[in-house]
Amino acid sequence: MANSESDSVAKDSIATLERKGGSSRKSGGRSVSQTGGSETASRKQPVARRRFFEIYKPGQGYYTRMGTSVGSGILILGGANFVLNSMEGVLTGDAPWMLWVQYAVPTAFLVATGLLLFWLVGVHRGSCDFLIATEGEMKKVSWSSRSELIGSTKVVIGMTILMACLLASADFVFIWFFKLIGVLETGGPG
Repeated sequence: MANSESDSVAKDSIATLERKGGSSRKSGGRSVSQTGGSETASRKQPVARRRFFEIYKPGQGYYTRMGTSVGSGILILGGANFVLNSMEGVLTGDAPWMLWVQYAVPTAFLVATGLLLFWLVGVHRGSCDFLIATEGEMKKVSWSSRSELIGSTKVVIGMTILMACLLASADFVFIWFFKLIGVLETGGPG
């Protein structure tokens, strides 16, 4: 029964390939193209150009894209504020055009880096695919429950306090020993 199903699937894929203009022959239970498997190399499909503001795979990787956008947007705003504060020290005088320059440069920085961020998070295929794959991997993670998280936190805090006590006691032993042999002197000034 499984053999007849696989033959049916193979026949359907061969029929689909022949409808698209290719031909194939059956060899060893697999469908092999007569051109040696390089049909895509001989016939290039026209690539549709996307517009700049068209989002690449808009329904995927929403949370990682938004998180990246918010985090980077905060950094961009901080950078624009830094540029604004730097411009105050560079431009001196009372000319009216200086005020325009003082605010135009940070605004241009803000717009340019905002467009770069949009391009990286929404349009560029490589970075978008990375963010989409990141979100997919994060969905596969086995997250700890609240009780496990609280228990682990208690263990870490307890071990930190224990190590601090051990190091402090070792420090006091070394201080006592060095005072005993006269290497460490703790006297007042004079």
